[in-house]
Amino acid sequence: MGWLITSQVIGSLNSHEYRSYTVIDSDALIHRGQPMSAFPIYTIESTPEQSKPSLEALQSAFGIIPNIAGAMATSPVLIGSLVGLFAKVHGGSFSEEQVQIVLLTNAVTNASSWAVAFHSFLAVKEGVDATDVDAIRERRTPKNAKSAALSTLARALIEKRGHLNDKDMSAFLDAGFGKDHLLEVIGIVAASTITNYTGSVTNPPLEAAFQAYRWRAPTA
Repeated sequence: MGWLITSQVIGSLNSHEYRSYTVIDSDALIHRGQPMSAFPIYTIESTPEQSKPSLEALQSAFGIIPNIAGAMATSPVLIGSLVGLFAKVHGGSFSEEQVQIVLLTNAVTNASSWAVAFHSFLAVKEGVDATDVDAIRERRTPKNAKSAALSTLARALIEKRGHLNDKDMSAFLDAGFGKDHLLEVIGIVAASTITNYTGSVTNPPLEAAFQAYRWRAPTA
């Protein structure tokens, strides 16, 4: 934990300036140096009425309402879009372990600190090897061949903004996946875009349960 001290002049007397001082916890600042946002973290009880069904669906799925969803509930349209896509992503042809590999890769590639911690926690919970989780968090390729193909494709889709070349696609298909799987990964990337961008904009606090997987994007 670090602390920043700021000051401002509040008056002067006989050429002497009087200042007020404020101590700020630097962990409450976004890693890019922007001040922590004032977006509320809604609960089922406090959320706008139109967002309530979406939060209830996430509560049922996770057993909790993640803070990022509580922030997202500010917009019923956004939280509703996520929940609809969430059901498709987690009900598709990939195993939950494979879905978490893609979601974690996306979070790292998009430098979304909250989402990296959250999906690190879920990846381990779903059985992803801890060394593969560490590899993805460090922007390296997992050891497992299929996991490597999924992670590499997801990263390429984001970094290349969807403009894959034949080599990108062939590497994925040669790992034993089909063209339907390739397009399905785009759906997972779309879900990640909602959560990752929301995390970067709203900067929700990281829950205690995920603190062990706290992550910061490496500085250039």
